[in-house]
Amino acid sequence: MVKERKWIIKEPADPSVVSQLASELGIDPVLAGLLAQRGIRTFSEARAFFRPDLGNLHDPFLMKDMDRAVERVREAVAGNAPILVYGDYDVDGTTAVALVYSFLKKLTDAVDFYIPDRYDEGYGLSFKGVDWAAEHGFGLIIALDCGIKANDKVSYAASKGVDVIICDHHLPEDEIPEAVAVLDPKRADCGYPFDDLSGCGVGFKLVQAYASRYGIPFENLISLLDLLVVSIAADLVSVTGENRILAHYGLKQLNEHPRMGLHTMIRLSGLDPEHVTIDDIVFKIGPRINAAGRMESGRVAVELLTSTDEAEAERIGLEINKYNNERKNIDREITQEALEMVQSGSCLSSGNATIVYNPSWHKGVVGIVASRLVEAFYKPTIVFSKTQSNGLVTGSARSVHGFDLYDAIESCADLLENFGGHLYAAGLTLKEENLPEFCRRIEQFIGDRITSEMLTPVIYVDSRLDFDTITPKFVRILKQFQPFGPGNTAPVFLTENVYDNGNGRKVGADAGHLKLELIQESQPYRHFSAIAFNKAEHFDHIKNGNPIDICYSIVENYYRGIANIQLRVKDIHDREDFI
Repeated sequence: MVKERKWIIKEPADPSVVSQLASELGIDPVLAGLLAQRGIRTFSEARAFFRPDLGNLHDPFLMKDMDRAVERVREAVAGNAPILVYGDYDVDGTTAVALVYSFLKKLTDAVDFYIPDRYDEGYGLSFKGVDWAAEHGFGLIIALDCGIKANDKVSYAASKGVDVIICDHHLPEDEIPEAVAVLDPKRADCGYPFDDLSGCGVGFKLVQAYASRYGIPFENLISLLDLLVVSIAADLVSVTGENRILAHYGLKQLNEHPRMGLHTMIRLSGLDPEHVTIDDIVFKIGPRINAAGRMESGRVAVELLTSTDEAEAERIGLEINKYNNERKNIDREITQEALEMVQSGSCLSSGNATIVYNPSWHKGVVGIVASRLVEAFYKPTIVFSKTQSNGLVTGSARSVHGFDLYDAIESCADLLENFGGHLYAAGLTLKEENLPEFCRRIEQFIGDRITSEMLTPVIYVDSRLDFDTITPKFVRILKQFQPFGPGNTAPVFLTENVYDNGNGRKVGADAGHLKLELIQESQPYRHFSAIAFNKAEHFDHIKNGNPIDICYSIVENYYRGIANIQLRVKDIHDREDFI
C-alpha cells in the first residue's frame, strides 16, 4: 500500500572545502562532507557547531514588545496582582505553561495556569477562558503558543479589565491583536534574529528578559531547559541557530537533572534515563504528554510537569500513560476504518487529496490518523470528525513534502468557522452542510497546484558509505552532530550489496519489522545489527541470501548502560530492483 520511495543522493559539497575540513579537524572525509552540506566551511564554524554555547543566545530585548511585556509582568509581581498563565493543550503549549508558571511561582504566589478544553473551547485563547480569568480576579493573562490571531478575544479581555501578553510563534495576520504586548518573532515588524522558536521558546525569552532586567542569574533558568527541549522536539521546529543551542543544553538537563514529572515520563516510556534523544522525545515522551489533552485534559500534563512530589508525579504519570494506551487503541481502530473507507471508495475524496469523515471518530486522534493516511497514500490528507457540543465538523490536515496545505485551506476560508496551523499541518472547523463544497474546492485547488514530484515520497541520502568506515571514532564524531531535527536531520547513508548473515528475523507484535545482522559483500568480516520498521515484505528475499541496498541512519542503542551501534534502516531496495 505504501508508495515506493525514490532515493536521491544529495549533491556532494565542494571537494576543496571537504578536504580542508577533514585535514583541520582530523576527521573522515564523509563527516567533513556532512559538515559542508550544513553550510559549515571553516574550522571556527565547525567548532561553534560542535560546541553550542549559551553565551550565543540572542538578546531577548531584540524581540518587539519585550520591554512592554517585562514591565507589565513586573507590575503584577510587585503588586502581588494575580497572573494567569494560559496555553494550548498540546506539548508545546503545556511545556510553555509549565516553564513560565514555574518561573513566576518563585516570584509570586499570585499565579495560576489555565489550559482550554480541547472539545469545549478548542485551540487557543477562548471567551470561556477570558471569563474564567475575570471571574477569578486575574488582571493579566500570559497567553503562550497561541493568541496571535485572537483579536476578538483580546478585545473582549480588555472589556473585562484583563490585560493580555501574547507569546506566540505562529504566522500573524495583517492586524495584530491590541494586547499589552505581542511577542512573536514572525511579526513582520519584529527584528529578532531567529524566527523559528517554539511557543515555549518565546515564553523562555520572556523569562530570560525578566531575569536579565531584574538581576536573576541566568544559571537559575537552566532548570527550565528540559521543558524547552521537549517543546522544540515535539513541535518540529528547526534544530538550527538558537534552537540548536537551547536543545543541546535542554537535552543535557533532561538527561542529568530532569524535573520530577519528566523523570517519571522517561521511566514509564522505557527509556535509558541518561541517554534520552530528540527522537525519544518525538516518539515516546511527546505522545504521552499529548495524550492528556487528547483523551482528558491538558491541565493534567501541566500538573505532571510542575510536580515536585514523587508520589504525585508517579500517580499523574501512570494516569497519562493510561491515556496514551487508550489513545493508541483508538488510533489503531480509526486508522483501520479510514483505510477501509479509502479502499472501498466510501471516503469523501481519494483523488488529489485523501478526505475521510466519520462523525463518531474521536477528535483527539484525527491528526495522528491523518499522518497515517499520508504514509499509506502519500497525498494531502484531511480527517474529519464531529464535535458533539456544537455540531461543527472538525478536521485535522497533513500534507506531503513541498505542498502548502495551509494555503489550500485558507483558499476556502469563506466556508470555514475557524482554521489555523502551518505549511504541512493544520486544523479547521466548519458547518456540516459546507463539507461537500469544501471537498470540491480543496480538490480543485490541490489538483491545480500539486506536481507529480510532490506526490512521490523521497528519501534524501547524504552520502554513500562502506561498512569499514563505521568505526568507533566515526560514530563518536557523528554523535556530536546531535541534536538532530528539522534543518539538522540525522544523516542518511546508502550502502550497496548488503546481505543478512542468516540470523535475520521478523519481530514486533504483528511481525511487521525486521531485525537483521548485515554484512557488506566487500567487507565479509564486519557485521552490524540493524532494525527495519514496517519492512517485513522484504524478509523472504533477504532470508534466501539475496543482496539488498539499504539507506539508513546510525544510532546508538543503550541497554543496561551498554552502548551498541545499530543501523536504523529507512528503506530497502531488493538488489535486482535497484536502478
